[in-house]
Amino acid sequence: MEIPQFLEYQEHEAVDNSAQKEPILPSDAINEKEAGPPQEALFLILTYLPLFELLAMNQVCTSLRDAVNKDVLSWLNIIVDKALSLKLSDEILMKITSKANGRLRTLALMNCAKITDNGLQQVVEQNPLISKLYLPACTGLTPEGVIRAVKTLSDHGHCLKSIMINGIYNINKQHLETLESYLHEMNLDAKKEQPGSWPLLLLEYMDSPTFRHDKGHTIIDLEVCSKCDEVRMVFDCPRWACKRMIERSMTRCRGCKFCILRCQECGGCVDSQEIEEAVCAHILCSDCWLHLPKCNFCNKPYCKQHADNKCCTSGSTGFVCEVCYAKYIVNLPSIVEYVDF
Repeated sequence: MEIPQFLEYQEHEAVDNSAQKEPILPSDAINEKEAGPPQEALFLILTYLPLFELLAMNQVCTSLRDAVNKDVLSWLNIIVDKALSLKLSDEILMKITSKANGRLRTLALMNCAKITDNGLQQVVEQNPLISKLYLPACTGLTPEGVIRAVKTLSDHGHCLKSIMINGIYNINKQHLETLESYLHEMNLDAKKEQPGSWPLLLLEYMDSPTFRHDKGHTIIDLEVCSKCDEVRMVFDCPRWACKRMIERSMTRCRGCKFCILRCQECGGCVDSQEIEEAVCAHILCSDCWLHLPKCNFCNKPYCKQHADNKCCTSGSTGFVCEVCYAKYIVNLPSIVEYVDF
């Protein structure tokens, strides 16, 4: 057989052999070898996962779903943050908390406006071991509903170590006194600590709203402001001179955010003579204003909370604030039409 004919014969034979074999699809390749169970090390981290990731684990595979649902330790501390707060209802909350089998220790509902008094009461009745109850900005709750929940925990004789209720509407002195009385019944000292012992700083609270109870602050996050005599969060001042006055029981700059103007960056008190304004209309002290980058047009800075609103233009350094961007850059063609050169 000549060489060209031999090569042609080999090509035809290879094509015939490949035609006899069925193509292997990706799905067939997966079915060819069944997927095994997840690594055992994965189950060790379940208790450290946030609630959103725990719920997402139910969609991965059957073994992970069963492991998550049956692991009570993963559901002892339920913290609902921004990712789920707008979607959380009473019914969903009951389903989630039921996974703790009545052993729930921490219930933190951050800005969960759909949660009602009845929903909270049902959770508390089924979980009498709750020691931390965080309900900031849960506007669907009422002071009476919170008091009823705390009373239920008090009747069971267990210790409620901390409670956060800032942002719930219409809380007055009587409500606060009632809550403190129930905490006394649970053998807890609900009296406020001496000013300056554990200062509550605005900057730290903004970074982590639940940090205060891990640092030994008062059990209830609200107290009566000495300036306006209203039930609100009362902040201390981080400035060195103000700290010295607080240590001497001088509370000139200790008060709620309505009575004491505070810098959005450092949390310190601001005198009327040194008030500086940010693009986002927040108040800044002179020192923080000087150190923050400014808009190329209006020479105003952003506070850290709204720093992501900066607009960066090509071919220029610095940034342009959203106000100047809309006023000068977006409308630039229409402005040029009315300018006479």
